[in-house]
Amino acid sequence: MSYLLDHWSFDPFLIVAIVLAAWHEIGLRGLALRSRPERTRQRRLRSLWFYSGLAVLVITVDSPIDYWSSSYFFVHMFQHLLLSFAAPTLIVAGAPWQPLLDALPGRAGQRATRSALRDRWSRPLRAAGRFLVRPWTAVILFNIVMVGWHVPALYDLAEDNQAVHIWLMHGSLFATGVLFWLQFIPSPPVRIRMQPGAQVAALVGTNVVMWFLAMSMSIFATASWYPVYNHIPGVTLPPFADQQIGAAILWVCGDFWCYPAVVMVVRRMITRDGSVGAAVDRMLRRGPAKGSQWADRAGHL
Repeated sequence: MSYLLDHWSFDPFLIVAIVLAAWHEIGLRGLALRSRPERTRQRRLRSLWFYSGLAVLVITVDSPIDYWSSSYFFVHMFQHLLLSFAAPTLIVAGAPWQPLLDALPGRAGQRATRSALRDRWSRPLRAAGRFLVRPWTAVILFNIVMVGWHVPALYDLAEDNQAVHIWLMHGSLFATGVLFWLQFIPSPPVRIRMQPGAQVAALVGTNVVMWFLAMSMSIFATASWYPVYNHIPGVTLPPFADQQIGAAILWVCGDFWCYPAVVMVVRRMITRDGSVGAAVDRMLRRGPAKGSQWADRAGHL
């Protein structure tokens, strides 16, 4: 039990998470004053997902997971999966975007949104934003970040430099995770723009990338990739065995998130199109194309 109860740490992110939750609550109350009761209930239910995602983030960076990740590669791999999959999926499902904007005082939220969408100063930001939220850009960035941080030179750099570890490694894993899951999980008012067939291809393709990464670290490797885990005092688990366990976690967790997500995409297609045949036709792009629907009409995961 000491592995679970000891080595909790205080991280400034805990304060950020509390402030975000309070800010979100203010936005929800403001929206409730001018929304129908049904919409208010929907937002409240979604907020539970958002708060769960914040809780997962806090546990990931403040709990013994963070402490033991510096001694065991497989714990660090588990931490990466929490940052890339668990926390982003919950936050995207929570759709916190409108409540967070609405919590700005007075009409500041509307003015800030209008300025960001129309004024000249924000053109570079809008161009960067449009690029990042493109479906295949988000999917490719997610895979590049996942594979890139497991390159030995970059991994050891992050382990030796806490600023790189926290802000670049963890930050990029989480940010690209949010961008990735926005392509599959309804998150109003963000639209899902990727077509169902492309969604299935992206999910399966990403899972295949994770398979190859896992196999490269276990089946195709003969020694540990990461010198930073060699000769850590008190650690008796051999570094290569530690790496193989981490690879197994990556492999199993890849299947754990991929196939349920594919099933949800197919179920949404069947619900919308009325039959399995029509859904298959749409997936293969034989059926009539329809425009993107608002995320809150697209079904739910």
